[in-house]
Amino acid sequence: MASFTRKGRGAGHNPDNRYASWQRVAADDGWWLDPEAQEAPVSTELIIDTAKTVISYNQSPDIPFDRSINPYRGCEHGCSYCFARPSHAYLGLSPGLDFETKLAYKPDAIEVLRRELAHPKYVCKPLALGINTDGWQPVERRLGLTRGILETLAACRHPVSIVTKSALILRDLDILVEMAQQHLVRVAVSITTLNADLARRMEPRAASSQRRLSVLEALSSAGIPTAVLVAPLVPALTDHELEDILQAAADAGTRTAGYVLLRLPHEVKPLFRDWLEREEPGRAEHVFSLLRQMHGGKEYDSCFGHRHRGDGPLAEMIQQRFKIATRRLGFNQPLPAFDCTLFQPPSVETPNVETDAAQRSLF
Repeated sequence: MASFTRKGRGAGHNPDNRYASWQRVAADDGWWLDPEAQEAPVSTELIIDTAKTVISYNQSPDIPFDRSINPYRGCEHGCSYCFARPSHAYLGLSPGLDFETKLAYKPDAIEVLRRELAHPKYVCKPLALGINTDGWQPVERRLGLTRGILETLAACRHPVSIVTKSALILRDLDILVEMAQQHLVRVAVSITTLNADLARRMEPRAASSQRRLSVLEALSSAGIPTAVLVAPLVPALTDHELEDILQAAADAGTRTAGYVLLRLPHEVKPLFRDWLEREEPGRAEHVFSLLRQMHGGKEYDSCFGHRHRGDGPLAEMIQQRFKIATRRLGFNQPLPAFDCTLFQPPSVETPNVETDAAQRSLF
């Protein structure tokens, strides 16, 4: 399939997902094709998600939480490197353009969340919000789904950790400030590059890097525990900015930091290579060569404990650079511990059996 640069979109085409019973392969049939051509813009489509739960559980030993909520499946930010793209295959959709243009959401997410939190066997532990896809992506501005979830967690005094690259989170500052006063929230803002042109092409619908720094400053000034997440760190493309990003975050008032090496699971690998060949000609092989050096000869290693940082001399050098920079900038202040003792399960109304029966009789 031909790949095009589409304004406001990260993926250049729609490759078949790995569960499809057939795969299409691009072939040159001799027709002339302008390599600089751009196809018409692709609009965003909303799909109703009928999942019966909103809390997802995991047993991954290399992440600091065992449960999360993702208000949306798919992300309009369109980041070319997004590790979550392969998850769209579970919907029978492509990890390419479909991932950023066909978004699934749960209209009844608040009701379902209240039921889950009210379950007698539910045990309160910190919950991660918007980890797979950004809860404050552009569509949230009109749906308000993430705000509703945040309001529910605040009412129940349930601790939550947040990762975002959107300035829209400042809309919910009123809720976040109240939760922070009770040690119920912390926010990490991810920054990939300070190069405005590169960010625009690599993360077409996300907030600019400078805007994200202003978000960190606003959150920190409001007393909300914040962290900067340098992610993903792309070798030969953005890794040289590590110290500059940490310095900028420190200037914004943040004193906690982390980083994640570029991850390329499943369909993300060919999609990101395609993006590199379109947007950074001649750089693709250099990037992938360095990735192989940090993953034991493979371009991606999904093993727990290795997938986020890599191994070998190059990976160790990045780790040392990070340690030196964070020590120099004072990034050694731990975030306040979450308080799970305040949790109050929501009350869930008992269904009206007679009303339900009457409603069913209408069908």
